[in-house]
Amino acid sequence: MTTHLTDEIVRDLRDHQTLCHEVLALTERECQSLRCPDGSIAFDVLQAKRGLLLRLNEWVPKVRRHRLLWQGLTPAERAEASEVTALLRQNQELIMRIIVLDRENEQALLRKGLVPPRHLPPVNRQRPHFVADLYRQQSLGGQSQLQAVVAPADH
Repeated sequence: MTTHLTDEIVRDLRDHQTLCHEVLALTERECQSLRCPDGSIAFDVLQAKRGLLLRLNEWVPKVRRHRLLWQGLTPAERAEASEVTALLRQNQELIMRIIVLDRENEQALLRKGLVPPRHLPPVNRQRPHFVADLYRQQSLGGQSQLQAVVAPADH
């Protein structure tokens, strides 16, 4: 792996990490505003979220390109770029913290009725076994229907 390529990936990962820290800080501000008695979100937080979303969208092609380059390396080449590995891990941890906090904010918004109906998550998203339960109900219902059809023929 060339030093130039490693330097580029490290620089971009650091820039991405800075952006993720901004997203985390904004998500924490949103969480604090949702804890206030009035429960409203400040307009500046919403505007900042829109701006960060645009900036995050700009990162998608860079991240994809770097991911393909990184996956194309041999394990030995990856081992040489320990700084890249560390930054990748740090960024992943940071993103997971953002996701967890954002999920908590989403739940707070739902509890306070601050989410427009068209933006509500599907009801069954909170029920991880919904599909299995549905199949179980259908199979039980199908057996009882079959028994009702077969039973009169036996008489």
